[in-house]
Amino acid sequence: MDISKKAVKSRLKISEDVIITVARLAALDVKGVAGLDGEVNKISKIKKDGPIKVSLDGDVAAIEIKIKINSNEKACAVAQEVQKAVKENVQNMTGVAVARVNVTVCEAVFK
Repeated sequence: MDISKKAVKSRLKISEDVIITVARLAALDVKGVAGLDGEVNKISKIKKDGPIKVSLDGDVAAIEIKIKINSNEKACAVAQEVQKAVKENVQNMTGVAVARVNVTVCEAVFK
């Protein structure tokens, strides 16, 4: 009796909304980040004018994020930490490869 099994190919698609949410949480968790430059909500995701933008090219993501930093922090160091945290968290939590994370520091918040 010859029993042959056909290989079933399955595909998993991660929504841009999920990537945005993971990136937002990762960025806000970095010491020195005072917030995002704008609000992440349903309307900003639809209009694509929020502080986080995701471009998917196949299974690879490019992320742009706009942040505010605390005035007593070094902008370059905070931006590098945000890049690292966002890339690691998105890749680990979603399995989507991240090609680049562009961080724009838009404002310094004085307390």
